[in-house]
Amino acid sequence: MDEKALSLVKNLTLLKPLPKDDLESFLRRGTFRIVSFKKKSIIHFEGEQCSKLEIILEGKVVVERIDEAGNLLSIAEFYNDDILGGNLLFSKNPYYPLTITSNSPSKLLEISKELLFDLLCTNPLFLRTYLEFIADHTFLLGDKIKHYVNKTIRESVLSFLKYESKKQNSKHIMLEITKKALAEKIGVQRTSLSRELAKMKKDGLILFDKDSITLLK
Repeated sequence: MDEKALSLVKNLTLLKPLPKDDLESFLRRGTFRIVSFKKKSIIHFEGEQCSKLEIILEGKVVVERIDEAGNLLSIAEFYNDDILGGNLLFSKNPYYPLTITSNSPSKLLEISKELLFDLLCTNPLFLRTYLEFIADHTFLLGDKIKHYVNKTIRESVLSFLKYESKKQNSKHIMLEITKKALAEKIGVQRTSLSRELAKMKKDGLILFDKDSITLLK
């Protein structure tokens, strides 16, 4: 057994209520399955049925949508200890609403729906941890999607700038990410963001240069 993988599994927050011996047994028998993905691999397509719980062991995974030109635009990012499919697995409509892609070499732990249900039924502490995890992650993902889907580019940019302004306690906001990364964060193309920033400058809302944006209103 891969000792590094075993260590990663044992340190997962969601699985801490389960006995360590059980975790080792699940891995040895293959009822817990570790799957690797290369960078830019699609883990789940939009509309694909969710049949298992996945927990990220290593890497970065992104939730994306496809724009009209066929480009993948990033909506949310997930890292080690985050889960995929937890809010869908026992749904009457268990289909991924967005594409999920590995944004770096990644490892995921897969737990089948049937095994997960057995664990939830036999371990009350695990059940409580799972419900808390699902509630928190569903809220966070919903909050991210709410901010960047079905909003105009200007509304998304202003939401980002207001958040950063409060965080930095200044109207002069130093950009900690590139404009390309900002475009991906709000789910638009780099050229679309540049056009909107130019319009916002013309409308007297902002000033900007390579490294900063200043809110004027």
